[in-house]
Amino acid sequence: MVSLSRTSSASPEPSETMQIFIKNLSGDTIPLTVPVDISLENIKTLLSLRTSLPTTSLNLVHAGKHLPSSPSSLAALGIKPESTLHLAVPMRGGMPPKKIRCTHKECREVAQRIVGDCGFCNGHFCGKHRLLEDHKCTGLEDCKKESHDRNAAQLHSERTTVIKGI
Repeated sequence: MVSLSRTSSASPEPSETMQIFIKNLSGDTIPLTVPVDISLENIKTLLSLRTSLPTTSLNLVHAGKHLPSSPSSLAALGIKPESTLHLAVPMRGGMPPKKIRCTHKECREVAQRIVGDCGFCNGHFCGKHRLLEDHKCTGLEDCKKESHDRNAAQLHSERTTVIKGI
């Protein structure tokens, strides 16, 4: 239980406090005993310490309405003792990612992931146009030369030699 109280040397009487409840996303209820004139910003600061979330991402809801981030007190917002505030965290997201389409001239099919990506022309292609010959890749000659050199090196490394003298 978090307790805030104002003590000053000039007034020995304790200030009025009230208890409110904060219900978080997991359904747990956090009781807070706070002064009547505490601001909403101070409550968010207390909650950020309690929940390890930044104060900017904490939104409080009371009676179905989001409470504004203002320095106004709880009484000014119509929050009475023993009230329950709900903690709301803004959701991230938006539209699902756009499907990548084939970049061949007039083809509008969905491009295949990974195997449809051409490393020579940086295009994305469907199953029909994913081969270099099918989409008339500008790097086709480079690809053929690179492939030929790789195969020649493989054959040279596997070449057997005749041992003379046996």
